[in-house]
Formats: sequence, C-alpha cells, structure tokens
Amino acid sequence: MPGHDEVDRIVGSWLRERPDLDFAPLQVLSRVARLSKHLDRARRTAFSRSELASWEFDVLSALRRAGTPYELSPKALLQQTLVSSGTMTNRIDGLVDRGLVKRRSAPNDGRGILVGMTPAGLARVDAAITRLVDAEAELLSTLSVTDQERLAGLLRKLSLDFD
Repeated sequence: MPGHDEVDRIVGSWLRERPDLDFAPLQVLSRVARLSKHLDRARRTAFSRSELASWEFDVLSALRRAGTPYELSPKALLQQTLVSSGTMTNRIDGLVDRGLVKRRSAPNDGRGILVGMTPAGLARVDAAITRLVDAEAELLSTLSVTDQERLAGLLRKLSLDFD
C-alpha cells in the first residue's frame, strides 16, 4: 500500500469529526483537484517557455490540429475553444498583432474569413506542445504505462457525462 498523502490526512480528520458521512468522493476528487493545480503550473511553465499565454496556445493548437494549411474560420475556432465570439475576436486580434496568425478572405465566401497560422505561430505552438507533453509525462512518471492507461480509461468514463 502506498504512503499516505495530504488527502488521507484531511479525510481522516473529517472521519473523526463527522463519522456519519461517506467521504469516498473526497478520496477521488480532492486528489483530482490537487493534481489539477500541479498540471496548471506545468502547463503555464510549458507555455511561458514558448512565450505563449494559455489562451494563445488554445487558439494556435486548434489551428495546428486542423492540419496544413493550419487555417480555420473564427466559428470553428469558437467551437474548439468554447469562448464567446467577442472573446475570440479579441484573441485573434492579439495573435495577429504578435504575428502568430493572419486573417484572409475565405476563397469560397467573399464575406467569410479564415484565420491561418504564420510560421512564427507554428514554431511557438510546436515548441509548447513538446514542452507540455514532456512536463505531463513527468507528472505521470510514477505510474506504469498500464496504470496510466487504466487511469485514462476511468477518467474518460467519468468525463463522458460532462462532455
């Protein structure tokens, strides 16, 4: 059995004070919440080392995942990043100002716009995802590949109701 962690201490204290409650959910979700803080820190570090804010990474990674020529409509970017249209407009403006994306008219729609990644944007997002994957692998390094796959499956099962 692995050693005790801070959640064990917290739950133990609650059990002492409120033995009438079932603290099983805290055993799982308090750990998820605590791990989330470590993950947020690792992500911020990976992105900042690539001179990106997390929102910039979100937009650039959506474009990168679209494949060559790394272009999407603002509407497609909205759907992938789950922000409002006003927020997306501001984000695109900021990325244009930094030279990481460009706008162009959609060839099949005179009023439509496509947002495309520049070579500088491609270099930044590729560096950031490499750093992110390395940082996340480090966070999971105490688990075997089998345990990581099992955990991923359980988390997927849990998250299906929320997606």
